[in-house]
Amino acid sequence: MHIVIAGNIGSGKTTLTNLLARHYDWEPKFEAVSYNPYLEDYYRDIKRWAFNLEVYFLKERFKDTLAIAQSKRTVIQDRSIFEGVHVFARNNWQMGQLSDRDYDTYLELFEQMLTQLRVPDLMIYLRADIAHLVENIQKRGRDYEQTIQIEYLQGLNQLYEEFVYEKYPGRVLTIDVNRLDYLHRPEDLKIIIDKIDTLIFGLFPM
Repeated sequence: MHIVIAGNIGSGKTTLTNLLARHYDWEPKFEAVSYNPYLEDYYRDIKRWAFNLEVYFLKERFKDTLAIAQSKRTVIQDRSIFEGVHVFARNNWQMGQLSDRDYDTYLELFEQMLTQLRVPDLMIYLRADIAHLVENIQKRGRDYEQTIQIEYLQGLNQLYEEFVYEKYPGRVLTIDVNRLDYLHRPEDLKIIIDKIDTLIFGLFPM
């Protein structure tokens, strides 16, 4: 199986990916953040580096998705190629950080990739308010994230809602994480695990 954890910056995707991988003995697949050669430049000058960053992410996610399809184990992935396209790249385009020409080129490339991809078996969408996202971003203290604007996070949140409920063709489990602390409270993690168990191992499994 291919399970995806989706959600805005600071929603807790990486933490939940680790916890679920450990609980189910799934193979985790993480987003290329710490070694992305464009990320710090992007946050310093978004308009200059947006196309480079998005194409790099698209290339990495495509490569990861192809590898997941060949795996004999269940893989749980931190962010998918689909939200990278329909949320992050679209947000950059709407904000004027990607030109129409660059955005059209990017979408054409993605359409070609789609011929080789299939939708994940389950997407777990972590829905979070802006205050929750900001708190988590400040806690983890990545220098390049401290300059992220509230408006940027708000735009991503709106696009996530449109993507998950209007555009994404696969199966989705939505988790409101605003009052959950699944890293420190086992009972909160159990809430999520029970929901996943019901979908995957219940009376009507996938």
